[in-house]
Amino acid sequence: MRPKAMVYFLLTLLMPVPALSQSFLENGQVSGNFQIDAAYYQSDSKLGITDSTLGGKVFRMNGFGNIIYTNGRFEAGLRFESYLPPLAGFDAEYEGAGIPYYYVKYKTDNLELTAGNFYEEFGNGLVLRAYEEWQLGYDNSIRGFRARYQPFRGVHLTGLIGTQRYYWEPYNKGNRGIVKGFDAEVYLNDILPGMQDAGTRITLGGSVVSNYEKTSKKTLVRDSIVYEYKLPSNVAAYSGRLNLSWRGFSLASEYAYKINNPSAMNNYIYKNGEALFLSMSYSTKGLGISLSGKRIDNMSYKSNSNELGNVLDINYLPPLTKQQAYSLASIYPYATQPNGEMGLQAQLNYMMPRRSKLGGRYGTKIEVNYSNIYSIDKQRIAPDIPVDSTGTDGYTTDFFRTGDEKYFEDLSLVVTKKFSKKWKGVFSYIYQVYNIDVIEGHTGEPKVYANIGLADITWKISPTKSLRFEYQQLLTEQDRGDWAMALLEFNIAPKWFFTVMDEFNYGNPDEDMQLHYYNANIAYVQGSTRISAGYGRQREGLICVGGVCRQVPASNGFTITISSQF
Repeated sequence: MRPKAMVYFLLTLLMPVPALSQSFLENGQVSGNFQIDAAYYQSDSKLGITDSTLGGKVFRMNGFGNIIYTNGRFEAGLRFESYLPPLAGFDAEYEGAGIPYYYVKYKTDNLELTAGNFYEEFGNGLVLRAYEEWQLGYDNSIRGFRARYQPFRGVHLTGLIGTQRYYWEPYNKGNRGIVKGFDAEVYLNDILPGMQDAGTRITLGGSVVSNYEKTSKKTLVRDSIVYEYKLPSNVAAYSGRLNLSWRGFSLASEYAYKINNPSAMNNYIYKNGEALFLSMSYSTKGLGISLSGKRIDNMSYKSNSNELGNVLDINYLPPLTKQQAYSLASIYPYATQPNGEMGLQAQLNYMMPRRSKLGGRYGTKIEVNYSNIYSIDKQRIAPDIPVDSTGTDGYTTDFFRTGDEKYFEDLSLVVTKKFSKKWKGVFSYIYQVYNIDVIEGHTGEPKVYANIGLADITWKISPTKSLRFEYQQLLTEQDRGDWAMALLEFNIAPKWFFTVMDEFNYGNPDEDMQLHYYNANIAYVQGSTRISAGYGRQREGLICVGGVCRQVPASNGFTITISSQF
């Protein structure tokens, strides 16, 4: 149903009963939020930005507005979006404006029905996760129908069917598949007699997802012989999960299996896919320890097998790397490799007690994080067939062996210390290994070995005023060489924020590119409304959230962001 038709449909439901509809509207509540991100780009010869590269589109804007109406058990909502044109780094296919997201929902005590667009996640997302990330320009919402049912306490069932968002393109047979899914989650403590008060909590879950795609014919010509691919119309994926908790210990596990899914992402090989995710943790007062591991093998799962872009992903593959918040530490973020990777992540959080020798008067927080991601072992299926050869089973693999290529490594040490009522600081050292060839496709480039140090000091001048200073240093002999960054931020709580900063790529082997990336920003907050404006340069690089990334080009100009909720 088109957005305009959806609005007419909702109005039609209310019009036949004027008195009822008036009461229905008066008793309901309206809420929502909106955001506008706009930029005015300027030419910058040092960054290679000219009038011709800007194409006359110097003013760009992304914006959205959500409106949600609730009345008792009923809920309806829609989101209006506008990209006129999209900000630099966002896919040009988003250009335009309209209502890509709308829904109606009705709830009873044990049943919830949704028609229209929705987001959903089964387990850890290994076979299905529909979500939106505005910063990345990522939205794979499902438009269709979803039902959630709780037949009795401790059992939760979810079923859905629909098609995924594909920019502004309406669904037509052949341009993407139809996604169907079912998930069951069982809380054993709620359904087994005598376990309601047990110290051990056990949760079981299972999912099945299917994508039906009207596949087009694909042929391969080799040695003047024409081969025709037999592409499956239905691709199914299954998963099972087990979660345990006992006192301070917890275990989360999930295994997923996907039948053969030849696609542009895997060079049209016929190997089945699988993924395993494990996470263990222990926490007690002042101490937290976690250890996670994963293995991913040929698990790209899209509702269009010919799609290579950052769209139409049915599933989600966790990155198992620390999400760095500081700018230089995020120059080399990790992007999940769906065609094969093995990784682990370990994290320790410890709070040194107050008034101890090392903790000092206010205590000291220490965080250590380690991540290591490798390729998987891949062996030829026959001596004369290279690995990943199109039209074949691709390769064989030993489940428990890593490959020879390191994709990413990250060791982070963070110390957070409060010195007095007015002074506190965050100090960090980070060591990274970054396979720029694999992650960014810079063929032939050596791995990046980076050492990063930073200090973040805050001085609380008064109850409403504070001054924050930040210095970062990145040292590497690869890629663009060494960086330094300094930032000064003045806050007048709760309304005003002023920031000036500079990132200096002083170690770039190309002396003409030893540039300053300066920025000045101001922000004002009034209630739930925030307005920020800035001017300066943006360096080129990847922006990643949860292992999903987009490339951001270098830019120079003015920016403004307005956001609010009601």
